[in-house]
Amino acid sequence: MEDLILFSCLIVSSSWPDHFIHLFGNLVSVPSGGTTPCHYGEEVWQDGSSLRTTIRAENEVEANKLANNYRFGFRKWKSHVTERPIEDRSDIVRELYSELNFVRPQGSLITCGNIAYLILFGWWISLAYLLVCVLMFLTIIGVPYGKLCWKLSCYFLWPFGKSILKVTVMTVLFHIFPHYVCARAFVCVCMCVCACLLACLVSCAVPCWVQCRVSTYVWLLLGYPLLGLIHSLACFLSWILVFTIPVAKMNARTLAIILLMPPEDVHIHRLKKVDDQVLLCCYHAFNWYYYKYTLDGINVFAVNLLPLVITTLVVGYVDTENQFVSSEAKFAAAVSSIIPLSYYIGMGIASISAQSNFAVGAVVNATFGSITEMTFYITALLRGHKAGTKCYEEIVKAALTGTLLGCILFIPGISMIIGGFKHREQRFNSRSAGVSSALLFISVGGVFAPTLFSKAYGSLVCAGCSSSQANTSGPFTCMDCHYDMVSTYISCSPLVYTISVLLPSAYLIGLIFTLKTHSHIYDIQVSDTGTGMCDTSLYWLRALSVLIMATLLMAACADLTTEHIKPILDHSSISQYFIGVTVLAMVPEIPEIFNGIQFALQNNISLSLEVGNCIAVQVCMIQIPLLILFNTFYDVGFVLLFSDLHLWASIFSVIVVNYIFMDGKSDYFQGTALVVVYLILLALYFFAPSPHTC
Repeated sequence: MEDLILFSCLIVSSSWPDHFIHLFGNLVSVPSGGTTPCHYGEEVWQDGSSLRTTIRAENEVEANKLANNYRFGFRKWKSHVTERPIEDRSDIVRELYSELNFVRPQGSLITCGNIAYLILFGWWISLAYLLVCVLMFLTIIGVPYGKLCWKLSCYFLWPFGKSILKVTVMTVLFHIFPHYVCARAFVCVCMCVCACLLACLVSCAVPCWVQCRVSTYVWLLLGYPLLGLIHSLACFLSWILVFTIPVAKMNARTLAIILLMPPEDVHIHRLKKVDDQVLLCCYHAFNWYYYKYTLDGINVFAVNLLPLVITTLVVGYVDTENQFVSSEAKFAAAVSSIIPLSYYIGMGIASISAQSNFAVGAVVNATFGSITEMTFYITALLRGHKAGTKCYEEIVKAALTGTLLGCILFIPGISMIIGGFKHREQRFNSRSAGVSSALLFISVGGVFAPTLFSKAYGSLVCAGCSSSQANTSGPFTCMDCHYDMVSTYISCSPLVYTISVLLPSAYLIGLIFTLKTHSHIYDIQVSDTGTGMCDTSLYWLRALSVLIMATLLMAACADLTTEHIKPILDHSSISQYFIGVTVLAMVPEIPEIFNGIQFALQNNISLSLEVGNCIAVQVCMIQIPLLILFNTFYDVGFVLLFSDLHLWASIFSVIVVNYIFMDGKSDYFQGTALVVVYLILLALYFFAPSPHTC
């Protein structure tokens, strides 16, 4: 028997720290009966004729999530669904969450990222401090803060290799409670006045430190608001760019702590080992690893795109006449807003499934797993029915086919390419992949069966026909020939309803086969859930709230997308087929593409392939039958008859991908073949004429 796929496990020994790293392991070949432990979350080995997967995680929820990744019909999710303790993460990731207040050995400070900081942020932040410095000197009483602004102006021009220190003990309260600066200044002034009265009103000059405290009012009225605006802008811009988050932390820490301290307590020195308290020190303004940064378990990219979602909905539903924003811009914003919402829906599904039994998880994945696409399809069909045009129906069919092609060809292909650059050859369980392949054959055959039926028994209708004047009985030349959808669909509608029942039944049988009767194909065992504790009820409620809210927002964005797509369809020189199979089909799947790539990079190509197959099977066996069911109760004119281009492109894709998956091995060449086939099909759609109904 061929060598087994080995997903590496976490090494636990007395010499290792007691923590778990939850990344999928390297795929390597081992002899029958062998195991190879390592530092990842699961291990697979041969035991007789079964393939066993042992999973270790820091808590039960994460273990269930990892197990669900191997189950048919469950969404494959790479990220954690519970908050991960920072001490359990690698040194590189821990550094991402540092507060920029500790000194460490430094390397070269002249880097491309630091130079980019100087160009993008450093010069105008430094200039702002210089202007506030002049303003403080003009007030006379604000001279101490003017000196501080001059020092910070030099610092922010090039902050790397320098540290801001707190050198006295008198201002601890300013660091711990920075919001009470005004209150302390007022108390100091009152105490000074009382001391002067008790000293029999001795005529003497006001001490310098009292003048400094009085100058705080001038600073808080004139200097701090201006610099607060500058730092807020720099913080926002650097946070949105994600990879420059250290710049955002530096600006936020300056605004919240340093600018609220007495100026004489702030000193700037070259980075070195010091005994004073370090308030701020930064080595690099740019870090590629910030794509891993999370806020309460949510990826920073998804967090940063939330303002786009809110702005899109507000502008889309307020500016109904397109007076301020064009319809094309609203369409682009609405489509882009689908990306973070797809991420939140996927996270919610994975989290709920991990905290429920397999029956509830299967139902949640079957329903909400298709909610992103279904909201767009249904709103498009409703809008097309209201407008009395079949163009929207053709767009929906193109999007369905595009999702099928992208999940069959592009997601596995790009995962193989990127994973192949890191790993020479990757192996996967051909037996478990065979289940998805069989269902894929069944589903594609079922979906396109009415189309094949119409080709054999349908009525061909031609328009723009002409014949030679010399020979009226000769052949006709016709410009537009197509099958009469109405008459053909009436004759094959019993077949459509039969298929809409058989496909979900086959999906249900697949679930029972893989999760119950033949679960030994995966043989998933949870060996150790570690010592981590988590409040499952809290995570379950949060996941449910996120899932419901993201679904509602997705419906609103889908409505805006279908509302503003008409100008693009009417005035675009690109075929409507191409718009459907690319933008509308693949944008909602962007989170799944990144999941597949991450699995491949960690040598878990098996899950990368399952990501695409799972979505493709759901498109055929769940989404299309649901559209037929919806059309049965509310007739929007949806006809399950596809064009010849959709038919042959889908069949050809299924044949190609099953041929490549036969040997249970993958490399970057096979991935390139899949991506090239996908690009060839996209070229066909790009140059194809628009549907006659558009």
